[in-house]
Amino acid sequence: MSDEAGAPTGTYLTLDDGRPAVRFGRVHDRAVDHVWRFVTDPGELARWFPSRAEIDLRPGGTITFSGDPNMPESTGRVLAVDPPRHLSFAWGGDELRFDLEALGPGRTRFTLTDVLAAADTAARNAAGWEVCLTALDAAVRGQTSAGPHGGGRAVWKEIYDACVAAGFPSGAPVPGAD
Repeated sequence: MSDEAGAPTGTYLTLDDGRPAVRFGRVHDRAVDHVWRFVTDPGELARWFPSRAEIDLRPGGTITFSGDPNMPESTGRVLAVDPPRHLSFAWGGDELRFDLEALGPGRTRFTLTDVLAAADTAARNAAGWEVCLTALDAAVRGQTSAGPHGGGRAVWKEIYDACVAAGFPSGAPVPGAD
């Protein structure tokens, strides 16, 4: 979620190729293999990812997304996979990149980069990822949470407003609100 001051934990950036993106980093007190399961195992993904994701874990493999109350069922394509360090895939018009780095025994840096199809989706997507990553943080610690859709619209809206105030581009339609 956003930090105590209300600022988003993610950043908005423009990649070297000119595409807009939002990026989030976390450090988990778990081994890389443990965190990798939360990126690739459908049961673990269901605890924090906005859609149920069934992944054919190979370059070119299909990912089937379902169960998100704000999005229709869809498919994506695995772009790259390097277990247990990297997974990227196409989802809608975006590209999601998950990078894991061992920081020593039992410690992992987790980085999520959402390469955006359009800059004006930055605040909307960043707010959603803040909610999802709060659920991931709890899951990796072995705690239960309400998941990405259990926190209520008010929490998302507060984070969205903080992202807009922090200068994240906004204006894209918000599913369920527009």
